[in-house]
Amino acid sequence: MCSPEVMAQVRDTIERDSRRAGMRRRDLFGAAGLAALGALAAPRIAAAAPVSSSGTVVDLTHTLTPDFPVWPGNPQFAMRPVATLGGVGSVDTGSVDTGSLGPANPASGFAVNELTYWEHTGTHLDAPAHKIAGGATAEVLPVADFVAPVVVVDIAARASSDADTVLTVADLRDWERAHGRIPARALVAMHSGWEKRLAVPGGFTNLDAAGVPHAPGFDPDAVDFLVAERDIVGIGVDTLSLDHAGSRDHGAHVACLGAGRYGIEALANLGAIPPVGATVVVGAPKHVAATGGPCRVLALL
Repeated sequence: MCSPEVMAQVRDTIERDSRRAGMRRRDLFGAAGLAALGALAAPRIAAAAPVSSSGTVVDLTHTLTPDFPVWPGNPQFAMRPVATLGGVGSVDTGSVDTGSLGPANPASGFAVNELTYWEHTGTHLDAPAHKIAGGATAEVLPVADFVAPVVVVDIAARASSDADTVLTVADLRDWERAHGRIPARALVAMHSGWEKRLAVPGGFTNLDAAGVPHAPGFDPDAVDFLVAERDIVGIGVDTLSLDHAGSRDHGAHVACLGAGRYGIEALANLGAIPPVGATVVVGAPKHVAATGGPCRVLALL
């Protein structure tokens, strides 16, 4: 039951806000009762800050370097200077035109690098078109979905002893018992603690003797649940794949991208943000026909 003090506060608030609308006083108490009843009936929803309240910004993006792990068989990120402030880079000055900057030469006064990488490199976004025929490409996804509550589900303890573990519906139910219902239009991120393996050569891709990678991911059933029952905008992982790395049917990709949602792979610093209460901002790629691409991902606390 709501206390008399709570009822009084509800009545006062409704009366004050409705004077301008011309509500009759006898209607106010009915509105107050409905408000109180709604407070009793509503499920506990995990609160998510719509904007940064503490002023803290956490970067969830890995720095992209030629050494950052890629999916087995993909080329590494590469960068070379085509013009430098002090002179030419590693190319012949007569063969490279840097567009509006003119030829690459000491007089240009600008530094320019050439970047070479596949779209799905580093911390990056998967658009539906990455897996689904006719799926939306990154540049046409709703921009409102790139600013969202972020939910972090921690399975790091289990992943430390089982590289092939997956985030399950049971994990989501446990999370909700502790933190409340996952809010609608949230990005749900799996924290497996995998980024610690970056310090060990080969540890992040974790190939076995047959060349098969092993790393945690989402159970497809968990993704189906999040899409159908919690209306999420997408899912994220701190590994190289939304699926566990050894998956052959890529069910988590299909469940997420097939529903028109997006995925983010190779997230960083998930252990530095709370399970709920932060807002994620995804600087998604916007080149034409993008199946995805590197993105800058920030969490506002």
